[in-house]
Formats: sequence, structure tokens, C-alpha cells
Amino acid sequence: MVRVRFAPSPTGHLHIGGARTAIFNWLFARGKKGKFILRIEDTDRSRSTEEYIEEILDSMRWLGLDWDEGPYRQTDRLSIYTMEAERLIKEGKAYYCWCSPEELEEIKEEMRKKCGIPKYDGRCRNRCAPKSGVKPVVRFKVDNEGYTVFKDIIRGEIVYPNNQLDDFIIVRSDGIPTYNFVVVVDDALMGITHVIRGEDHINNTPKQIQLYKALGYPIPQFAHVPMILGPDRKKLSKRHGAVSVRAYREEGILPEALFNFLVRLGWSYGDREIFNKEELIELFRLEDVGKSPAVYNYEKLLWLNHYYIKNTDIDRLSDLYAEFLVKEGILKEEELPPKEYIRDVVIVFKERARTVKEMVEHSLFLYKEVESYDESGVEKFFNPDKISYLESVLDELERIDELTPEKIEELFNNVIKRHNIKLKDIAQTVRLAITGRTVSPGLVEIILLTGKEKLVKRIKKAIDFIKSRGV
Repeated sequence: MVRVRFAPSPTGHLHIGGARTAIFNWLFARGKKGKFILRIEDTDRSRSTEEYIEEILDSMRWLGLDWDEGPYRQTDRLSIYTMEAERLIKEGKAYYCWCSPEELEEIKEEMRKKCGIPKYDGRCRNRCAPKSGVKPVVRFKVDNEGYTVFKDIIRGEIVYPNNQLDDFIIVRSDGIPTYNFVVVVDDALMGITHVIRGEDHINNTPKQIQLYKALGYPIPQFAHVPMILGPDRKKLSKRHGAVSVRAYREEGILPEALFNFLVRLGWSYGDREIFNKEELIELFRLEDVGKSPAVYNYEKLLWLNHYYIKNTDIDRLSDLYAEFLVKEGILKEEELPPKEYIRDVVIVFKERARTVKEMVEHSLFLYKEVESYDESGVEKFFNPDKISYLESVLDELERIDELTPEKIEELFNNVIKRHNIKLKDIAQTVRLAITGRTVSPGLVEIILLTGKEKLVKRIKKAIDFIKSRGV
């Protein structure tokens, strides 16, 4: 049975690069009817926190990445690593190194001059006596003859010269095992058949293969996925925008949009862009993942999110919208309008919004007073001759008890006839008065959502503003 794992380090939020790796593992496992294991690599005690662990788990749940086993924590498995390290020492495949930090610096400088690589020269392989005042590390005896050759599912055959390797540390002087050691022990004892991870781990693979052989473990298949680069084709960083799953969630990106977006960063199926999870499980193949770095494109993510917003269940979208109203500090929970009203707002505003947060920003005028008007709109639509038109709108509103689409249409028809004008001569002026902007959903819809009381108040305010300009 196929068994894969995702093994994040809880030293920060779940990065989108890590999330994509998790998605690739999850899709591969689900497509092969295998198991997806979650393991927390928390041996970096100085930087790992419980808060980051919970945030990573929450982000994975939000993306819909369920796991079959785990989450296992490496700090709960230290006795296993100690036992395996002692076994390697007993079998003569690892040894204690008593070199002091100063001695190590001298060794590396000598080796840099000798062979161009600042590596350890293995002098403690035959040093049996402890060195006073130094806590030893445990080093693995590397075979530095010949080559390590492995087939990468994505990249094909990779050949690595063993003389580039040194006797690397597998247990630090404080007794904590290192990454390259624990990952091999864990993957082997958890029965991992395929290691799918970022290409930054390619140089670790020869070391790990030697450890697999020394420990007598079967060697899994490897697949190293390409990096994600920023639009400038440099390493993706915060200057390109949000880099954690949590940050995208807080911006109002839907999980299915981010999932779809991340899958397409490095994997393709013809020119098709939009997939649901069931389709991805069926279609995803590691062999179709590209070797070249994937280029991050935030505009494409917004395009995808806009698609999913337009096609998402309206009740679910309404709940998200209400959550954002509270989270953004626009309304308190007890101030939220009835669900039916929120539903009507979402139906109107979802067609233009690329994120849930954007939907809230575009509809802000429904909950807050308009404090300012779009400057270009003021110059075009708040001229003195508009005052009489707005006053006619107020006159018509006095005759209406309850706003309906039919009565709003009749209102504008009456104003147009009275002044012998066209709808465009008054529509944008009313829109600007209601929203403070020149762009919004349909005028009838925003009038209905604004309500008669607010509508009258804002038109009066606009009239006063135009008069105050004195133009």
C-alpha cells in the first residue's frame, strides 16, 4: 500500500510551499487509495511552539487535507532515535566526535584549502578516548567512494558523487538527533513508500540513502517538487504578498480556490485551470509535475477565487461574509442584520468581488456613514445643476411607503420626465450620494439594500455637500 507523509516543522505558520507539498502528498495517497500520514517535526525546541502546531493543523483542516494517521510528534519518539543511534555506534557505522568548535573551524578551513569543500575530515573515526571539557556529537560514517544514484519520479535519474559528503552529525551534543537522521528513522518505521518533498531536499537524499542502507531499512521512492518563485523569479517572500495559508484565509480567499491554485503551481493537465478535488484525485500524477520552478501569480489566484465565490453556495458565503463583518470590526456580532438581509447583500455583491474581504469593503456603505466621495466622481457628477434633480428624487421618495423595484423605476422615470433628462444624467449622481463611489452593483439593488431612511439622509447630505462647494 502507498504510504506518504507530510512533516512540517512548527517554527512558523504553514507556508504555501509547504501546503502545496501537503496537497501533492494527499492527492497521490488518495489517488492510489493509500495512506496520508501527518508528522510534526518539533525537535527544534527553541523555535517550535504549540501555537504553531495548532495553526498548522487548523490550516490543513481548512484546506480539506484530512490525515489517516497522526499527528505524530518527534519529541515523543526520542527514545527510538537514541536506540537507533546506539545501534549504529555498536555496529561501527557511527562514532562519537570529540572535536571542539575551534578545532572544527580549523578542520573546515584546512579542507576548504585542500579540496574546496569545508567539510569534516573524519579524524574522530579512530579516536576512542574522550576529550576533556567537550560534549561529543555522534557522526555517521559516510561511504565517500563512488556515487549515490537514485531515480526521482519527477526529475529522473540523479547521480551524486559521494566525495562531496562528510561524516555528518546524527546526534547533537545535547542529545537531540538531527533532521537527516530522524527523518530516515521515522519514514522507515512508519512504512513510508514515497517521499514527496521540495527540491531543496535533493542534497539531503544521498545522506539519507546511506542511512537507510546502514540501518537495514528499505529505501522509499523519492519525488522532489519544484520551488515556488515570486513574479520576479526570485525566492517567494512577503514582498510578493501573503506567504502563509493563514494570511490568505484572512484575506477572504476560499480554501477550494487556494487548493486549486497551489495544485496548478507545478502541475498541469493540458490548459485546464479549474478542478474540483474529486477530479484532481483522479487526474493527479507525480510524473506530470514539472521540473522547472513554478511562478507565483496572485492575480491568477484572485481570478480563481472570484470564480469560486460566484459558484459557492449562497448560505455558506453569507456565513463567511458575516464572519468578516465582525472580524474586520465593522459590526459587533449582536449588531449583525438578519440572515435574509445578509443573503441579499451577498447575492448582489458576489458578482464583482474577488475575495470575501473585498465583498465586505465594497458593501461598507450599507453599515457605515459615507464620510467622503470619490474625487473624480465629485467633479463629474456633483455639479450645481444636479441639486434640482436630487431634490426631485426626495420629492418622489416622500410618496413611497415601501421601496420595490417597480416603485424605484417609477421614481426615476418621473424625475427624468420632470427635468427632460436621461437616466445617465441622474443615476451616477445618486450612486455617488449613496455609496461615495462611482462603481457599485446595480442602482436599483443598492437602493433596496440601503433602505428609504438612509437613502433620504444621504441624498440630503449630498445636496448640502454640492452647495458647500460653491462651484
